[in-house]
Amino acid sequence: MIQWLKQWLVKFLNLGVSEDKDQEVNQQLFVSNLFSMIGYSITLLLSISAAFRENHVLAVSLFIAALLFFISHQIHRIKSLKNTYKISRKIILLSLLVLMLYLVYTGGHHQTGPLWIYIVPPVAFFFGGMRRGLTNIGIFIIIVAVMLFYPNDALLQVSYTYEFKSRLIYSFLTVTLLFGFYEYSRQKTYLYIQQLSQEFEKQAMHDPLTHLPNRRGMREHLEYEHKRSLRNRVDMSVLLCDIDHFKKINDQYGHETGDKVLEQLAELFTKSLRSQDKVSRWGGEEFLFLLPETNGFEAYTLAEKVRKIVKAHEFKHLDNTISLTLSIGIKEIESDLTIDKAINLADHFLYQAKENGRDMTMPCPSK
Repeated sequence: MIQWLKQWLVKFLNLGVSEDKDQEVNQQLFVSNLFSMIGYSITLLLSISAAFRENHVLAVSLFIAALLFFISHQIHRIKSLKNTYKISRKIILLSLLVLMLYLVYTGGHHQTGPLWIYIVPPVAFFFGGMRRGLTNIGIFIIIVAVMLFYPNDALLQVSYTYEFKSRLIYSFLTVTLLFGFYEYSRQKTYLYIQQLSQEFEKQAMHDPLTHLPNRRGMREHLEYEHKRSLRNRVDMSVLLCDIDHFKKINDQYGHETGDKVLEQLAELFTKSLRSQDKVSRWGGEEFLFLLPETNGFEAYTLAEKVRKIVKAHEFKHLDNTISLTLSIGIKEIESDLTIDKAINLADHFLYQAKENGRDMTMPCPSK
């Protein structure tokens, strides 16, 4: 029995949660399910209690609230609706606010109904965030204050003492302030953690020296463009280049100069490419270019353009002026080729270029 209840509870709270949604959406779904469960459980019990006391109006009102809370949970089952968590939280919040106003108006059981309004701030802040939460709470407390302090209690079904009214408002504002401060701190912490996560992700996906994507980062672009080229039946090519005699630069000028040359070369590559192209530091002095919607001949033309730009450029660091040449291998990725196979073939042509004298692009395709 306990095991069944546990499985039911997990299934209930995770309705709508899935791996294809991001963590924030899944959290919203989970919490909306939790609030709906708590909401309709409490209001249903209070409705039954009011019915036994023969307070039929209150019983029906609480039952309607319980039904709305239940609907806010079941709405996640409707596959045709998008962003059901947004609809669910609106139903929960609106139902809660209307129910609280009703309890203030009627007094509930022995005029204790207004004491339930303290659950409004945490719900409003969680579902609406800082700005929207404050707006919803502000509108709510203004309506409550008007109802409580309107002359001769004309907007109330019952009468409260002035002391009760004033302390209810003051204590509600205090609770709102505390939850508002908590929500502000939570959002700041969340944004800070998100920023740190993005920075760590960027560091993991980029080469720290050249700031170009590294192998891991380039893999994502390669896989995405490869799938797109197969789906849309468009051309795609890769270009692998290596700096000729780069070891001599490090030996003659030092590794600091070698690093500066790599930095400047990465900037030159970025400026020389089209907006849709990607370049990454593939390893050491090797760079891999991803050329979407580019056939073998067009890739050769672009490779020769880059090679000539680099050859004509003077790389400077301190008092040193250095000239570079590139050996380049290209490969158009046909539909029967995998990404790895295409890169291996480009690497094969790169070494052919080196064996044939360097400072060239291989193979030279026929137009």
